[in-house]
Amino acid sequence: MSAASRTDHWSRTWPSVPSEHRQSLTRDGFLVVRGLLEPGLPSAVLAQLERLYAEEGEAAGAEFRQEPGSRRLANLVGKSELLASCVARPPLLAYIAAVIGPELKLSSLNARSANPRNGVAQPLHADGGARPDARGSWICNSIWMLDDFRADNGALRVVPGSHRDPRLPAQALDDPMAPHPSERLVTGQAGDVVILDGHLWHGGLANSSDHPRRALHVYYCRRDKPQQQYQRGLIAAERQTRLSPLERWICALDDPENDRLSSQNSGASGFLK
Repeated sequence: MSAASRTDHWSRTWPSVPSEHRQSLTRDGFLVVRGLLEPGLPSAVLAQLERLYAEEGEAAGAEFRQEPGSRRLANLVGKSELLASCVARPPLLAYIAAVIGPELKLSSLNARSANPRNGVAQPLHADGGARPDARGSWICNSIWMLDDFRADNGALRVVPGSHRDPRLPAQALDDPMAPHPSERLVTGQAGDVVILDGHLWHGGLANSSDHPRRALHVYYCRRDKPQQQYQRGLIAAERQTRLSPLERWICALDDPENDRLSSQNSGASGFLK
């Protein structure tokens, strides 16, 4: 089966996205979707992440990037069957396709937990330091809220419409850490999912609360681009054999073109350089 045929085969199984949601994503570059995840999944994911944070300790996230004031985890497809299943959920894939088209693949599966009273905010940045190309947006992140996102606990700030700006925030702004006159806070309840055009200027605020603010980042790119984390090189061969056909396709494990693109060109993180 050709690459185009595989894309068509899988995308026909995805539900439709409401037109008003598509319009919001095109106009603003982000959307909070409520009810996208089945009941019980966010709490199960959170339990898996806390287990991994405890097991990995100070090394957590070291395969990709670590961040002051936060705990990080990386390469999560290779560490948990439950987490691997999170990358191949048709309702989620439908929203990702609404941003970058159906020719998509996983770019990375990571987690971030903003520490209590961490005093550290992220600068405005675009994921992977990437800007749209001639075909438009080619990266899309989904941020699963595993705790409520509030103004006091490190909610996300975004600049609506900035996914269409050809510049990165560091090129356009005197200070990407400073408040932006057009920024909006993205808040919500545990279980909500933020669909985020990865080219949108965004950043996490400092957590001034007494509890961590935890999220799963399920990040995709178009199939003609390198993965942020080269999945075939990271996932142990034994675990690869246990992935479903859809999970294998999403991770581009049987894609020679992805091997060429990603084996030497992955690793870009946007602001943690």
